[in-house]
Amino acid sequence: GLLLLRLAALNPALDVRTLCLAREILAARDGLADFSFAMQGLGTGAITVAGSDALKQRILPGVCEGARIAAFALSEKEAGSDVAAMAPTATPDGNGHVRIDGEKSWISNGGIADHYVVFARTGEAPGARGLSAFLVEADNPGLSVTERIEVIAPHPLATLRFEACRVPVENRIGGPGDGFKVAMATLDVFRATVGAAALGFARRALDASLARAQTRHLFGAPLAAMQLTQTSLAEMATAIDSAALHVYRAAWTRDSGAPRITREAAMAKMVATEAAQEVIDRAVQLHGGEGVRSGSVPETLYREIRALRIYEGASEVQQLIIGRDLLKNG
Repeated sequence: GLLLLRLAALNPALDVRTLCLAREILAARDGLADFSFAMQGLGTGAITVAGSDALKQRILPGVCEGARIAAFALSEKEAGSDVAAMAPTATPDGNGHVRIDGEKSWISNGGIADHYVVFARTGEAPGARGLSAFLVEADNPGLSVTERIEVIAPHPLATLRFEACRVPVENRIGGPGDGFKVAMATLDVFRATVGAAALGFARRALDASLARAQTRHLFGAPLAAMQLTQTSLAEMATAIDSAALHVYRAAWTRDSGAPRITREAAMAKMVATEAAQEVIDRAVQLHGGEGVRSGSVPETLYREIRALRIYEGASEVQQLIIGRDLLKNG
């Protein structure tokens, strides 16, 4: 919350480049710090993009101050990357309310959030065109946490169940049937910042590897004296710089006024997360046994980077997005 306030003071527009820099810096320091910052943004991004003035005034100040924890409830057990296949429904329930029924899973901040941005099928049209987004308060009757999900890097994840969960229509974010547009507009921004977080992890891995190479001796000489070590370090640094170009190009394109950066954001996320995985794997190898010791920097980064290649669209899904965008727009 304090970081958001300071960033806003420095740059009232809080452009995507600023968000990327913040995530890169935080991730280089601590994965959970980046996670907390990112979820506050992702859990309010849809409100910022398409929410009513009343919703913005009600929700955003508390999130910015750190008094309210946000969450983005898009994924399901059978509809993760395939947003159009989601099953929960939101049907009119009289007196200006809708009734939400169904489940959401793999929800970050699940069980600790104060509100959820929930996407459900409202049926205006088939597939992706029949979804809408709603702000659901955590204490709303009919909403429950049914499962805590443990993963290799400690993050608060949960499955949510909605049973006759009545939500005021004024809590809808965007128009009826605009849910897919709202979700994609939000992910356009945050996919680029996922790439920035991966950069932070990769830079920390490279720093640790440089220190290790210069202090670890092998066969009577520093590890850094070996040509194979120098080659590995060079490839790590080159991969990081290449990924950074993709991430900050996507951010710059968005900040320059592009309404959508679907292709650029997909490239940024895919290239940066895949590069970071490779860089961190090399760091583990350069550290030898120390690299797999529980709690060491390489081992911690190895667990933390893996999820970034999956959430907000797996790398394979990013390839599909890029290919479809090329075929459509050239």
